[in-house]
Amino acid sequence: MQVFVTGCAGFIASHLIESLLDDRHSVVGLDNLSSGSVWNINHLLDNPRFKFVAGDIRDNDLIRNLTKDVGLVYHLAAQIHVDKSYVDPVETYEVNVLATQRLLEACYLNDVPHIVYASSSEVYGSNMTDLPMSEEHVLAAPHPYGASKVAADRMCYAYAKTYGMNISIVRSFNVFGPRQREAGYGGVISLFLRRILNNFPPVIFGSGTQTRDYTYVTDTVRAYRAVSTFTTLDQARNSMPINFGTGVGISIKDIALKLIQLSGKDLEPVYTDPRPGEVQNLLCDYSRARSLYHWKPEVSFDEGLKRYFDWYIKYGNR
Repeated sequence: MQVFVTGCAGFIASHLIESLLDDRHSVVGLDNLSSGSVWNINHLLDNPRFKFVAGDIRDNDLIRNLTKDVGLVYHLAAQIHVDKSYVDPVETYEVNVLATQRLLEACYLNDVPHIVYASSSEVYGSNMTDLPMSEEHVLAAPHPYGASKVAADRMCYAYAKTYGMNISIVRSFNVFGPRQREAGYGGVISLFLRRILNNFPPVIFGSGTQTRDYTYVTDTVRAYRAVSTFTTLDQARNSMPINFGTGVGISIKDIALKLIQLSGKDLEPVYTDPRPGEVQNLLCDYSRARSLYHWKPEVSFDEGLKRYFDWYIKYGNR
């Protein structure tokens, strides 16, 4: 199958493309390298079944051309950083909402059989009592990034319902693993680890009691691949959003302490003012994924953290 992957140089997409190539698919990947890195896909560039296109998801003519004769689209390109969305909500909206709508339009005009959209658990916002969060949870994102993902998520649903398109909406909870970097507004695990390995204490915004549901990247790749195989599902069923997570909450403070322990350093976290609008608790109810796709996580947080730590020691500072 010819597969088109947007945001192909991101750490999740690079693992996804490896899986697709291992199964003999041909992949065209698009990335403008604003947050992704060629380093993530360097090892794939010599594969004759992979073509990398340096370009922007907002380039309508380019997107129209790249979605021709494609059997499957994975849409992972996004402005993914919550902090950056506070600073530049306009770009966040343009990339995450407008570009998604134009991609959907191109896929509709080119009769693409199946689109898999990378939504986010950040669409749910904070809730101290209604945990774990099912797909019916209220969509109450408190920041521009989350609001943009809500809009694009519902745009996908609208295109599926209005035009009969086959669109899978994947709401992944926090993903971590090799190739996740701390550059710019990177993930908290990589940010903490960089500081710890350089003998600086990890900095925690707020109390550190905020919890997240962390899924190892190989489990997330299995989720994307699982939803893409069910192309014969009826439209009402296939356009439902699907949560993928572990059902286990890990506090930010515990992450810092676990990384300090892995490093063997004599450090303690330091605390600073909380971020405005930060989601306090995210916990996944993945019963729909288990029921429809027979999916469940295979890698525990501690095992995944150890794998990431070992990778970072070898490659993280390159």
